[in-house]
Amino acid sequence: MDWSEKVVLVTGATGSFGKKFIKIMLEEYHPAKLIIFSRDELKQHEMRVGGFDHPNLRYFIGDVRDLQRLRRAMHGVDIVIHAAALKQVPACEYNPMEAIKTNILGSSNVIEAALDAGVERVMALSTDKAVNPVNLYGATKLAAEKLFIQSNVYAGESNPRFSCVRYGNVVGSRGSVIPIFIHQRMNGGKLTITDTRMTRFWLTLEQGVRFVIRCTEQMRGGEVFVPKIPSTKIIDLARVVAPDAELEVVGIRPGEKLHEVLIHEEEARNAVEREDMFVVKPTTALWQRDLEYEGAPLPDGFRYSSDTNPWQLTVEEIRAIVEPIEKEMMQGRLS
Repeated sequence: MDWSEKVVLVTGATGSFGKKFIKIMLEEYHPAKLIIFSRDELKQHEMRVGGFDHPNLRYFIGDVRDLQRLRRAMHGVDIVIHAAALKQVPACEYNPMEAIKTNILGSSNVIEAALDAGVERVMALSTDKAVNPVNLYGATKLAAEKLFIQSNVYAGESNPRFSCVRYGNVVGSRGSVIPIFIHQRMNGGKLTITDTRMTRFWLTLEQGVRFVIRCTEQMRGGEVFVPKIPSTKIIDLARVVAPDAELEVVGIRPGEKLHEVLIHEEEARNAVEREDMFVVKPTTALWQRDLEYEGAPLPDGFRYSSDTNPWQLTVEEIRAIVEPIEKEMMQGRLS
């Protein structure tokens, strides 16, 4: 796919993912136009004065809850990357209707606007918490996944095509545990651990962005793309961040799991494995009956879980992840 001929719109583009995606697009792919669609004018202003002031950039203030604004924004758009969401588990538990309005109804609006505008491809970002969800955030993302996959039936054999990318925790993103541990250490306090058995999947922001770009290029509609990424115990992460700090076990928060799952056993029966990813195929591709997917079938009972993942980070690998975040936080503290 030649990105230089495409007009690309990113919802939630002022977030961590959006800014990294825009940066890589401008530096390496040079799309004809990049539309930053978000509801926060201050964050858009900060992006613009912070170096995101390219002639191919357009800043659109809008909310995914507003269908008419999405329709206007998608006029002439070829590719949509849907990253807008309420993502904090406690916030979604405390504000359930707001999570539903943004994550489910907002996703429905993105789909409706893309269908009306004749967009070519729409890629939605999902999360491991959508698999066997135990919290509202995960439930809303599961519903959003189902909406995107099954909305391919509305377009039939024409455009747009809808697919999803599903991955785990992003290193250093807002609200993630590594900055919290570093902050606790910098302030001389205890490191709070919810449970010593807890494990999580991890990938860097750049890895996430490049995976989304690659999957958008090869999507055919209806797939859920899952990268092969490492896992680690949260307690190992804490010990690397602050080897001498006292650890305080505070218990699992409402809506939290001990281990995260990226592919469950039922999905595995309809998925294939490639060298660096898994692809969950649509169960009923009514919009195109001849879809075939490269890759090896998964064994019966396969489950891609953070506790049984064979790729576990070593102490050295964890340290290599933590050090750049520490440096950035220290620079922010000194400036």
